[in-house]
Amino acid sequence: MPRPKKATDEEVFAAVHRAMTRVGAGELTLAHIADEAGVTPGALVQRFGSKRELMLRLYQGMADWTTGMFAQLRAANRSPLAALRADCIAQMGEGPGGLAHHLGYLQIDLSDPAFHRHVKAQAQMTRRGIRELLDAAVAAGELRSSTDTASLARTVEAIVGGSLFAWAFYREGRTTDWVRQDLEAVVQPYLVRAAGRRRTKARAGR
Repeated sequence: MPRPKKATDEEVFAAVHRAMTRVGAGELTLAHIADEAGVTPGALVQRFGSKRELMLRLYQGMADWTTGMFAQLRAANRSPLAALRADCIAQMGEGPGGLAHHLGYLQIDLSDPAFHRHVKAQAQMTRRGIRELLDAAVAAGELRSSTDTASLARTVEAIVGGSLFAWAFYREGRTTDWVRQDLEAVVQPYLVRAAGRRRTKARAGR
């Protein structure tokens, strides 16, 4: 008889992510996670103790995961603004069910202090990653040198979250396209080429 599969922690955490996308917060069980990971629920209990402890272990690594995500974006895109426009953030809302499930888990994140601590750390790393991309865009000459990147990072963070909520109401097109359009509207006034067009128009009007 073959021995049961031994999944790594990373494989189990990836299975949790998949299960959370497929199953709502009120319905998620260790059996769902075990099915995604290809292991038994008993194996998960033996290793992590309970579903809550497993979820907390997952959340503990969220800040590091966010830092790594931004590092991958920078490595994959020569342009800092191209990295900012990448659709990794909007993908969590792809499809009505995915976003609805995400909001269900968010309710737990905000009401349970243990989960909220990790979610707050992830949010802080997200804003830091956005600001670093904006700073790089200024250094690369994509954004005006006078750009207040701290303030703009906060605005970008807010517009991405708000845009996802708005898409949930309208559900027109893909979330990635919807969020990207709102993001462009926020970044547009700070673009170097946009500033150049305004100066050209001002000179033409003299």
